[in-house]
Amino acid sequence: MTTTRTRIAIVGGGPAGLLLALILHRAGIESVVLERKSREYVLSRIRAGVLEQGTADLLRTVGVGGRMDREGLVHDGFDIAWRGETLHLDVRGLTGGRTVMVYGQTEVTHDLYDALEEAGVPVVHEAEDVTPQDITGNAPFVTYRTAAGEQRLECDYIAGCDGFHGICRQTIPSASIETFERVYPFAWLGVLTRTPPIQDELIYANHSRGFALCSLRNPQLSRYYIQCDANDDVANWPDARFFDELQARLPPAVAGNLVRGASIEKSLAPLRSFVAEPMRYGRMFLAGDAAHIVPPTGAKGLNLAVSDIHYLSQALIAHYQDKDDGLLDTYSETALARVWKAERFSWWFTSMIHRFEEHGAFSQRIQEAEFDYLTDSVAAQTSLAENYVGLPY
Repeated sequence: MTTTRTRIAIVGGGPAGLLLALILHRAGIESVVLERKSREYVLSRIRAGVLEQGTADLLRTVGVGGRMDREGLVHDGFDIAWRGETLHLDVRGLTGGRTVMVYGQTEVTHDLYDALEEAGVPVVHEAEDVTPQDITGNAPFVTYRTAAGEQRLECDYIAGCDGFHGICRQTIPSASIETFERVYPFAWLGVLTRTPPIQDELIYANHSRGFALCSLRNPQLSRYYIQCDANDDVANWPDARFFDELQARLPPAVAGNLVRGASIEKSLAPLRSFVAEPMRYGRMFLAGDAAHIVPPTGAKGLNLAVSDIHYLSQALIAHYQDKDDGLLDTYSETALARVWKAERFSWWFTSMIHRFEEHGAFSQRIQEAEFDYLTDSVAAQTSLAENYVGLPY
């Protein structure tokens, strides 16, 4: 077995793990990132595309915002469609100038990879059987296997950034962690197509046939979603059927703008809300999807991971530079306070905009009242806008 040492062992090479490695490098703190898949696989994953104001600002601060600012699309607002009507939310005006940035998670990951490669920060791909060890002791380490054989990475701390199905959370004894979960009775069927978007800003649509979302990645790359049964199959949705259904759920004023095209990616995503707490066990810290999942309705998944990394990186920097462990000791409490607020918003937005067949007529009337209140109340619109652009760190 080959033994190496670093300060921070980061398990997971998605945007959370890569961002943590870059921030720590900028502060002179060494780390190693362990990723189970190849770099090509990581970069092929289609994920979120709406960045909160705070996420975009943090990427600029660590020096990976250049391409985002050149190619990303600043959005000042979005539309909510209901009963054939459309309500425009001016999030810039409602929040005192805050906006969101449309820039795909794949692009963020690509920018982080480039920055880490330039900086010489090691990212180990195709690391199999990654296992955190001696987490509650003073000398934690991670074992894993590569083509070169068995490896042992000794460290001061472990950052579990390995997603919902990763090993890090599973390593924590059940008596030391509590989980909270809500599984929704539907999924999102998503299609990516090389066509101009239906309009410049996003449209969230509620319809008797189910929810729909018109999003985009750039002026020639559109991302569309429709609500479907959680047990459905992508094979049941050829492109023609998908676009017919999408068009039927949109207001007539915008449905005619839909440009159809062959799908270049099609996937089914079940919806769930999930939180594990605490987000620390011994010398291991959880971040991102390893600790929490939100339904994609409010576009909070990647953004929550970034806020976790903000808190965790600041805590580790204070530990090494100032010999102060106060932020490490309160990391879980601090991160969870923001996590639960984002969970609440994502649950609320999901509940308001989707079709819940099993809830009956009363719940349908409540949904209608919710939309009517949102339409008539600047205060309600401001609350939605503040959460959409992202609560402060």
